[in-house]
Amino acid sequence: MAETRYIVRIANKDLNGSVPIYRALTGIKGIGIRMSRMIAAQFQKEHHVPQTTQLGQLPENMDAKLEDIVLHPLQHGLPAWSMNRQKYADGKDTHLVMNDLDFALRNDLQTMRKLKSYKGVRHSLGLTVRGQSTRTSGRKRGSSVGVTAKVETPAAKPAAKAPAAEKKK
Repeated sequence: MAETRYIVRIANKDLNGSVPIYRALTGIKGIGIRMSRMIAAQFQKEHHVPQTTQLGQLPENMDAKLEDIVLHPLQHGLPAWSMNRQKYADGKDTHLVMNDLDFALRNDLQTMRKLKSYKGVRHSLGLTVRGQSTRTSGRKRGSSVGVTAKVETPAAKPAAKAPAAEKKK
């Protein structure tokens, strides 16, 4: 195989090239260990490269093929239940990674806030959303106000000795 590359860029993310393919893919936001195993197995099936091969050992022309499986897993035969965005209304399943996933999550939260759904209101108030109790716990949620240290000023000079008053005789 080719010389080892220690940094490999896939899906706009620099990945560690000295680890196996399935472990390196978990560095991409939106791909967990289960999805990375499925992608690596599909890559092995299509291109006859073992999953345990170090990512940096792959030739550079294979990077684009692996990236295509990462970005379009449905087109490569991965099951629909493994996608992270499933729309029940129109039946479209997609798998979003990196910035697309962040954008979709932000849009979902914004939509919930705009509709004033229960979850949207809780998100906008900065409270727990999934039914956790808030009576005693969860008080440190959000940003905390730090304690500022006092600025030490140099000590004042000791007062000069006053001349002793003359004693009256």
